[in-house]
Amino acid sequence: MVRWVIDGKDNTEAAERLAARGGISLLAAKVLVAGGYDTVEKAAQLLGNGEPVEFSDPMLIKDMEKACEIIGNEIEDGKICIYGDYDCDGITATAVLADYFGNMGADVCTYINERSEGYGINKGAIDTIADMGVTLIVTVDNGISAIAEAEYCKERGIKLVVTDHHMPGDTLPDALAVVDPHRADDTSPYHDYCGCGLAMKLVAAMEGDSDFAAQQYADLAAVATIADIVPLTGENRHIVRTGLFYLENTERPGLSALVDRAGLKKPFSSSNIAFGLAPRINAAGRIASPKDALSLLLCEDEDEALSRAEQLCEINDRRHSFEDRILDDICAMIKKDPTLLDSRVLFFSGEGWHHGVIGIAAARIQDRFGKPCFLMTREEGGEYRGSARAFGDFSVFEALSFCGSELLEKFGGHSGAGGFTVTEEKLAPFRSALEEYAEKNVKYPLVPEIDVAAALSAADLTVENVEGLRILEPFGEGNPDPVFLIADALIDDVVPLKGGEHTKLRLSFSGTGMEALMFRQRTDEFPFKRGERVNALVSLSINEFGGRRSVSAKVVSLRRKGISQQKLIAAEDTYFRVRRGEIADKNVIAYVTPSREDIIPVYTAVTGTHSPLDLYSQLDTEKINYCKFLLSIDILDEAGLIVYDRFARCITPVADPARADLNETPTMKRLRGL
Repeated sequence: MVRWVIDGKDNTEAAERLAARGGISLLAAKVLVAGGYDTVEKAAQLLGNGEPVEFSDPMLIKDMEKACEIIGNEIEDGKICIYGDYDCDGITATAVLADYFGNMGADVCTYINERSEGYGINKGAIDTIADMGVTLIVTVDNGISAIAEAEYCKERGIKLVVTDHHMPGDTLPDALAVVDPHRADDTSPYHDYCGCGLAMKLVAAMEGDSDFAAQQYADLAAVATIADIVPLTGENRHIVRTGLFYLENTERPGLSALVDRAGLKKPFSSSNIAFGLAPRINAAGRIASPKDALSLLLCEDEDEALSRAEQLCEINDRRHSFEDRILDDICAMIKKDPTLLDSRVLFFSGEGWHHGVIGIAAARIQDRFGKPCFLMTREEGGEYRGSARAFGDFSVFEALSFCGSELLEKFGGHSGAGGFTVTEEKLAPFRSALEEYAEKNVKYPLVPEIDVAAALSAADLTVENVEGLRILEPFGEGNPDPVFLIADALIDDVVPLKGGEHTKLRLSFSGTGMEALMFRQRTDEFPFKRGERVNALVSLSINEFGGRRSVSAKVVSLRRKGISQQKLIAAEDTYFRVRRGEIADKNVIAYVTPSREDIIPVYTAVTGTHSPLDLYSQLDTEKINYCKFLLSIDILDEAGLIVYDRFARCITPVADPARADLNETPTMKRLRGL
């Protein structure tokens, strides 16, 4: 279940005023007003004024001047090691400084942890670096929490400069310079850079020329800024806009080869990077070695670059297979024990899952089921190494902190994601503690949300209007691709695409017609028919074919007209509470317990493959509430009359089923016993 968040205010007048004063399309103005940018001045803060990009003075960042002086001295007389993280941000940041320091004539080397070493600078690595004769370590995308490691650098006689964008703790590392815009004493105008963006600012500071730094390294900084999901607001928008321009014309052989192998087409967008480049760079650090990606980015030979880019694409393909293996295992677990989906927090552990991809798998499970997800894999020695993803009021870091060191060997993260290590004997109490945290600290119902920018009218659907949305790009964290509501649309036709793998809808609404695409929606499983009325959420773009340009829509979410989402959300929450045995009120149980007369129309409606919500929307929803409907599905599944695949979230009929007594199913017995 997903909540559509729709602002009920009529923003038409404010949008028309902004469009007229700002010289932008009305549709773009509607999006801006919905986001709180209802004046030209506020909109300019987000969009800029169309003039050449101006970056803030990097010397305003605390300790930046110190860092430049120390590094400048070591370029002349010492040996520098750039110490990066193994994700896309850390790898690209390492590439930026390795290239720049090398061009400055420095004796420079790099060190990036393998994933098995864990995150951040460690003492073993410091020993290795010291044995190489390094006199200065410059961290990128890590180091702000390296308190003990900073002391160890001093013991080994190595100078340390930290550049990091993560939140500092109460104590800063004892380094010669600590460049982190999130320091409490930092007064610079912008704080939300990723690690590579901060590395580019360091280059700008050393050169005294931000334009030079952008020309040389904004391509890499743009990739990292998008990949690290930092807010695409303020200066980060400048970095990405500039970087996309330079990326289209990059002279970096490795990056050019990766663009080619990923099949990116111009003009580039943040989506191209998020789904085309970033996963391939990240894959190296996840399942192979981050050195594979770093070598590609620093490669200067075109033939070698093509070979290394192909290698990275192959690594990414392997990453996909590892993810699929985890999802297949979880699917089997759910089929064996459907109650695993009843808890407030989804909790799965496995053997042999690649620890480099469990975070991605956790995100996919969360997206599929709309619940926070904690996944872990058993390591040699019996410990379980895990990753978590969450949304809304549920904070991964707060949940892990609630469990604490009594249950966890180590943990870290932030609100939306985190990592942890737990021993086998602590798995059960850890799971219980997560449920306790959710029950005590999170407001329920907890459901994912889609923010709706505006309701569409027929007048909005012109090529000029939709093309005007490009002024809002780049889209990403803090500036999402806008989603629009089409209310009370009539389905004129349902057209199969690519042999029925995808579906195209022809819709009529507000006196006009349009086509909307539904990718990965099989036409033979589409639950609605011609002539039915629906509400749809769509994203808009321009399609070009045969020299003709037209408005194209992609369906984000679709519901039958008249369905009350608040009732659905409350009913689904009640359903899971019933399954967990948390409701003792006999009146509530009587209200949601289905009778034979309730179940028969549910069974009759199962004539093809449906999702629960799609099947429910075909019924008389005034006669059966959604909780009672879901319990009916459980009863029919247990009776062998249908198959309810909870992982795929689809319901199919059983051909020639055996006779069954619905009252003897486990769900009906449990309801009678409550």
